[in-house]
Amino acid sequence: MPLINVIIPAYNEEHSIAKVVQDIPKGIVDDVIVVNNNSTDATAAVAKAAGTTVLHEPSPGYGNACLKGIAYAAAKKQSTRPEIIVFLDGDYSDYPEEITKVVQPILDGRADMVIGSRALGKRAAGSMLPQQIFGNWLATTLLRFFYGVRYTDLGPFRAIRLNALLALGMCDPTYGWTVEMQAKAAKQRIRYAEVPVSYRKRIGTSKISGTVRGTVMAGYKIILTIFKNL
Repeated sequence: MPLINVIIPAYNEEHSIAKVVQDIPKGIVDDVIVVNNNSTDATAAVAKAAGTTVLHEPSPGYGNACLKGIAYAAAKKQSTRPEIIVFLDGDYSDYPEEITKVVQPILDGRADMVIGSRALGKRAAGSMLPQQIFGNWLATTLLRFFYGVRYTDLGPFRAIRLNALLALGMCDPTYGWTVEMQAKAAKQRIRYAEVPVSYRKRIGTSKISGTVRGTVMAGYKIILTIFKNL
């Protein structure tokens, strides 16, 4: 069984982070890394009490938090360096127990990157707002047109081989992180797969889709990232 690390970017998720951690399947994950992204609540303390490795990234931005977690995992000594990285949100909208499903195509040797697709899975009513659904459709349509790949989602729940991830040269600090990974993977012809995942209403209010400004900025950044990486 290859070593697997889970990276969870977290900004003000004190009410949900422990639930996320406790639902991660035991025995297949070697390290759960929570990146406290400049939270103003007790996210870091709750995550530490749950038994995770807690890192601190003071620069706001989902991408910044992911980059912090990747750097930490990649710097481990060879005996503990993970082969697979799983990204998971800290708001309890994903189902952490589905990690086994998400990593399976990699374990089977069929893919080097796996996207957990909410579009293909069971989605609770109201778990994704209309603007999120439309944004996903638009982004995946553009990726298919310009990159020739058939993604159905930009979902944050995903797994990728660490070596493949490092080869992508990820750099987006904010909203464009997920689409940057998928666009760069398409350009480098990294083998990918999608698996259906379940999705529920998050705990708390979304920092992006929960506001008009956040929604507009996220949409703009996603489209910009698609064209930037052509």
